[in-house]
Amino acid sequence: MPVEDGMRSFEPLANIPFDYLSVANELHSGRIKVASGSVAAEYSDMAAPEILFDALLAAADQPPMPEPLPIEPELIARELGLEKLNAPRELGRLRREFAFRNHPDRVPAHMRERAIKRMQVANMLIDEAKCRALDAVRSN
Repeated sequence: MPVEDGMRSFEPLANIPFDYLSVANELHSGRIKVASGSVAAEYSDMAAPEILFDALLAAADQPPMPEPLPIEPELIARELGLEKLNAPRELGRLRREFAFRNHPDRVPAHMRERAIKRMQVANMLIDEAKCRALDAVRSN
């Protein structure tokens, strides 16, 4: 579909690879001029510290990074509350609730590996508790 910019009509090219990082490097190298020297000097003297200060203020408003969630079986068992539960139905509900909060598909990408381990440990602990609960029901 042709695009018109007021003076001429042209066809946009599809799938042109564009490396944003190399463009940024070129702009910062000084080989490409985007403004007159006086404007550039004024910008670098006045705007950069202001931008940096705004960025620092924005970072200060961010909550601190949370501690990584534990993957130790004892801590996950305590988090699950397995010592209080003994009915298989309760354990199924517990598994669904834990998965809702901790499933790897529901966490940010940088936390996925840890979430996978947490889910594996939680599933193992719940399966063991379910086997113990079923054994207790069978023995009665």
